Amino acid sequence: MTTSKEFTPKLFTILREGITRQQLTRDVVAGLVVGIVALPLAIAFAIASGVSPEKGLITAVVAGFIISAFGGSRVQIGGPTGAFIVIVYGIVQEFGTGGLVIATFMAGFLLIGMGLVKMGNLLKFIPYPLIIGFTSGIALIIFSSQVKDVLGLEMGEVPADFISKWVAYFHHLQGINPWALAIALFTMALTAWFHKITPRVPGSIVAILLSTLAVVYFDLPVETIETRFGEISGTFSLPVIPAMSWETFKSLLQPAFAIALLGSIESLLSAVVADGMTGSRHRSNMELIAQGGANVFSAMFGGIPATGAIARTATNIRNGGRTPVAGLVHAAVLLLIMLFLAPYARLIPFAALAGILVVISYRMGEWGQFYRMLRSTRLDVIILLNTFLLTVIFDLVIAIEVGIVLSSFLFMKRMAEVTQVRTLGQESDGDGQLFEEELKDIPKGVVIYEVNGPLFFGAARQFQDTLLNIHEHPHILILRMRNVQYVDATGVYRLGEMLDHFRRRNTQVILSGVNAEVRSTLERAGLYAFIPHANVLPNIAESLARARTLLR
Repeated sequence: MTTSKEFTPKLFTILREGITRQQLTRDVVAGLVVGIVALPLAIAFAIASGVSPEKGLITAVVAGFIISAFGGSRVQIGGPTGAFIVIVYGIVQEFGTGGLVIATFMAGFLLIGMGLVKMGNLLKFIPYPLIIGFTSGIALIIFSSQVKDVLGLEMGEVPADFISKWVAYFHHLQGINPWALAIALFTMALTAWFHKITPRVPGSIVAILLSTLAVVYFDLPVETIETRFGEISGTFSLPVIPAMSWETFKSLLQPAFAIALLGSIESLLSAVVADGMTGSRHRSNMELIAQGGANVFSAMFGGIPATGAIARTATNIRNGGRTPVAGLVHAAVLLLIMLFLAPYARLIPFAALAGILVVISYRMGEWGQFYRMLRSTRLDVIILLNTFLLTVIFDLVIAIEVGIVLSSFLFMKRMAEVTQVRTLGQESDGDGQLFEEELKDIPKGVVIYEVNGPLFFGAARQFQDTLLNIHEHPHILILRMRNVQYVDATGVYRLGEMLDHFRRRNTQVILSGVNAEVRSTLERAGLYAFIPHANVLPNIAESLARARTLLR
């Protein structure tokens, strides 16, 4: 893929290629369906995040439009998602809605920068246990945050801490509202199973409509959006660039980084899932740039963080959407609903929204994958459980940071295990062949060691210790490096120490099979001060010939 194509939005490419009238019709229908599905989700995610309902609608409209218009996926649907609830709620509690706007604004530019430096190609290497760990942790936190509204408890402000939250629930269990519980259970059932009646109509919308009508008609004693927030604004304010000081920037940099990292992971994961469903291929770096722009403009309009939404993207595909037109229609539908029907949304009971979020948290949890991951390797299980528990008990930001550090250590450990130093007479890894069978007539006084794998900082100490602990005193040591693809600064340093050690013991060292890249690295690092150029040779045959010459 050329660079120009990699940074071209999918919509632009598709418009140049042309869209058939039949596909355009399918995209419009899919956009209508997804727009209706996104309505209660946008409101529910905003409320669960601790902000007013219209901020979720603003985000779905602004960010949804930009992600579809400028993104790197054909079918990605963007907007507020459940994954951000934990981060957003924490930021609002500590810094207020103004701090959230600034953090979202900063995260947008971080995402744009990640796309420009092509980090979209690197994020795919984030370990699966890390993703499952924080995703399942977020799902459990979302579920626990909805217990109050599912049970209809009158308990005031719910504690932010996970354990304190459940302690408070148990202290107020005597105040369960049976009407709220019935509405929540009814909503859960319709949301989860209505597709068996008809896959074309979202069960969540049917549940919202029926429960709202029941509350209004029978005047049921349950809390609604109006009783907690009053009217829902159906207007857009003019975009404003958030003002920030240097102190504000420093205090919100960590939350902004968490928003950007989580948004990038979820959006690219959603794009990969969409590719599997449609057989297409997304442009990861362009997708990150579009996600960044979406968050920048969402913040300017007073919205909350946005990313690619897996469930809404899948709904788009199942309803025939195959081009970004569907995403644009979805944003337009939400805009029309917000402008003309927002006053009626105030009547929606919280129990219905909580029921929808409970179903979403269950589907989001990947509990089957979580259980299977527990039977994986010990280090993978450590990453999984650490990320999960840190997300639930402490903080998602800490969980992501610690998870990435643990994953890095895991990678280094495994790479260090791959790098081996073996001497003549030792078997190679599993092929059952002694590598001295390749070599004939090795001169007396010559010892050959072979290095397999990258010589980087994780393996450099093992390499040095192995060679420096040679008990014999050979005249010549041939270090066979045909399988060393990469040497970093630590590897060069350890190699230099080893060469200096053998020079002081009057042992000549020959480097055999050094590839061009490694040779260049050694030369730039000044390693030829410890070894003659004539002792760095391209293959073992020439190295043995050089050894015979030196022996004579």
